[in-house]
Amino acid sequence: MTSAPAESREMLIGVISDTHGHFPARTADAFQGVDLIIHAGDFNTPAVYQSFQQLGQLKAVRGNTDYAPVLRQLPKTEVVQAAGVFIYIVHDLLDLDIDPHAAGFQVVIHGHLHVQQARQRNGVLYLNPGSPTSPRGGSNPGAALLRVRGEQVEAELLSFR
Repeated sequence: MTSAPAESREMLIGVISDTHGHFPARTADAFQGVDLIIHAGDFNTPAVYQSFQQLGQLKAVRGNTDYAPVLRQLPKTEVVQAAGVFIYIVHDLLDLDIDPHAAGFQVVIHGHLHVQQARQRNGVLYLNPGSPTSPRGGSNPGAALLRVRGEQVEAELLSFR
């Protein structure tokens, strides 16, 4: 993958995962004004998927509990170019089938663990927004915001407590 051209425009991306049949009330407020919403899987119901579609532009992947026909049609992985960066989306990090750094990705968004985490590894930001409905491991219920400015990326973990 070739490098994305750096752009001066900033993008604000709402990132969420593992909603498990619920559309958290705080999501609409937290994602107000975002340019894009990324859902890293486990909607569980078509109604929740449709709620996110109505909220704004949505990129989503299928999670391990997305059995409804409309949800089974979602891809297992997705690639998004935002401003000057490439983002790879997968539900379960164990299903990561590429070397993100070698492939030119600056961000990997994943879910499945229900634990909020933003960490750098080998020049790649790995972002798990956690779960707004059933957090684990002492994590708060929440989501994340991703700010992309040119090739600069900044993650903010949001708490819905």
